Amino acid sequence: MSEKPPISSFALGSNGPASGGPKGPPRDVRVAARVSIKGVEDIVEARQKGRALAQELGFSMTQSTLVATAISELARNIVLYANKNGEIVLSRVSTESHVGLIITASDKGPGIPNIQHALMSGYSSSGGLGLGLPGVRQMVDEFDIKSRPGEGTQVTALMWL
Repeated sequence: MSEKPPISSFALGSNGPASGGPKGPPRDVRVAARVSIKGVEDIVEARQKGRALAQELGFSMTQSTLVATAISELARNIVLYANKNGEIVLSRVSTESHVGLIITASDKGPGIPNIQHALMSGYSSSGGLGLGLPGVRQMVDEFDIKSRPGEGTQVTALMWL
């Protein structure tokens, strides 16, 4: 996996939707599945759909497990912090030379007041281990987070095959 740029200067697609993925032509993105996250059982469904899509795209078992783990962390955040009011969208992305999977977790929760703190390993506003968002960021090739207090949060993570 590639080294992650600092969040302050990075957004998914900073390579540009116009520039494609890792040095390629424009990206073609197609939604493959949507899972409404209202409770713990929905985390399981999102994980299963993510793993199945990853395997369909040709990801190895190890890579598919990383996809499922990233989905778990993001969906768990929706359950814990966003009043169980969110969605995981799984999309396939391709360029002429690369295939990947995009995980988009969005919610209408309270938002994250300090994104930089939320991305620090060990930081937790709920008393947990603080591995969720920083862990996801380390697992994926591209990562973007947008949040407005009172409006919700959107995290987009992309893994290239």
